[in-house]
Amino acid sequence: MQFMKDKMKAKDEANLEDMKEAIDEAKIAEADGNLEDFVGGEEKSGAAGEPLDAETVLAANKANELLAANEKLEAANKELEDRLLRQQAEFQNFRRRTSQEKDDLATVVTQSIVTDMLPLLDNFERALASDKDAEGFRKGVEMIYTSLAETLKKHGLEYIDTEGKKFDPNFHQAVMRVQNPELEDDTIVAEMQKGYMVKGKVVRPSMVQVVAN
Repeated sequence: MQFMKDKMKAKDEANLEDMKEAIDEAKIAEADGNLEDFVGGEEKSGAAGEPLDAETVLAANKANELLAANEKLEAANKELEDRLLRQQAEFQNFRRRTSQEKDDLATVVTQSIVTDMLPLLDNFERALASDKDAEGFRKGVEMIYTSLAETLKKHGLEYIDTEGKKFDPNFHQAVMRVQNPELEDDTIVAEMQKGYMVKGKVVRPSMVQVVAN
């Protein structure tokens, strides 16, 4: 029994060696441009002019298929690498364009606000240079305040109304809690500092006193 196993093992090893040699010959034939003469039917022959056996032809065909598949994989990999490099370059260009556009927009907005604020600066200078009495000075400041409020409103500033409102942590900041049996809990009873929004977004919450019985 052991003799038969050893014989079969020796035969398998011999077949494997033949297949390796066939693959090596197929590679050599491909390099020389003669792979088609190496495989392909009954008229193909070995180095000694004898017809190749079926196992050798099968091994050669398999080698040819593997080589072709490898070439396709290399081509596909090269295409993916090129596509990735193009996408990376496009993304970098997009980031640069976006950053530049953001900076340009910020500059335009800043210039617009500053331009609208210049008349206020002029009015402050006139008021400080004026020799008018206190009442006249107060009226001048009121006019400047009104002009400033209108300018900021033009750029989206909104006052957060608190009168008669319930406390809302999204818009208000409670800095003091007071008792008042006549009012419900969380009712705002006083505004300590005004709150503002810009185009619906809170930039500063209102500081308020809130009922807490």
